[in-house]
Amino acid sequence: MKIRSAEFVVSNSDVRKCPDVRKPEYAFIGRSNVGKSSLINMLVERKGLAKTSSMPGKTLLINHFLINNDWYLVDLPGYGFAQRGKESREQLRRIIEDYVLEREQMTCLFVLVDGRHKPQKIDMEFMEWLGECEVPFAIVFTKMDKMGKTAGAQNVEAYKQEMLQTWEELPPVFVTSSETRLGREELLTYIGELNEQMKAQ
Repeated sequence: MKIRSAEFVVSNSDVRKCPDVRKPEYAFIGRSNVGKSSLINMLVERKGLAKTSSMPGKTLLINHFLINNDWYLVDLPGYGFAQRGKESREQLRRIIEDYVLEREQMTCLFVLVDGRHKPQKIDMEFMEWLGECEVPFAIVFTKMDKMGKTAGAQNVEAYKQEMLQTWEELPPVFVTSSETRLGREELLTYIGELNEQMKAQ
C-alpha cells in the first residue's frame, strides 16, 4: 500500500468524541517507551506526525490520523507507566478499555512489544484480556534493529512458544524496526487486505 496522505484529525479522551465516520480504524498500543510514535511515523513516512519523546508515557489521549482519506490510524495511550499516580493510571485504563471495547470501527489493535526482552507480565496479561474479550489484535515486535538477526529471530520464537502455552492459536505477528523500516510493507499490506475485506462485506 502506498501512503499518499496522512493528516492529524483529533485528540480526545472520550471514545464518544472520536470521529463519527464509518471508516476502518487500526489502533496502536503498547507499554510506555516501546517505540510506538517512531513506528507510526515510519509507517506513514511523516517524521513528526506522532509526537516522539524520551519521556515515557507522553501519549495521554486517543489520537486519530486519517490515512489516504480511506482509513484511520489511531495512536492510543501507553499502558503500565509506573511513575503515574493511581488516579492517572485509572484514567488511562478507562480510556483504553472504552476505546478497545466500544469502538465499533476498530478493525485491528496492534499490540507493540519490545523485541529485545523476554515476555513481560503486563503485556501477556493485556493480550489475555484482549483474547477473553474477543478483540481482534496482532503483535508487533519493535526495535529489532537493536539485535543481530539470529538473536532477534530466537527472541521472537521464544516469545511465541511461551504464548502457545496458554493460546491455542497465535494472532498475526510482525517484526519491525523504525530505524531500518523493517516490517513496514508487511504491516501496510496486512492493513490493505483488511480494508478490502471490509469493503467486500
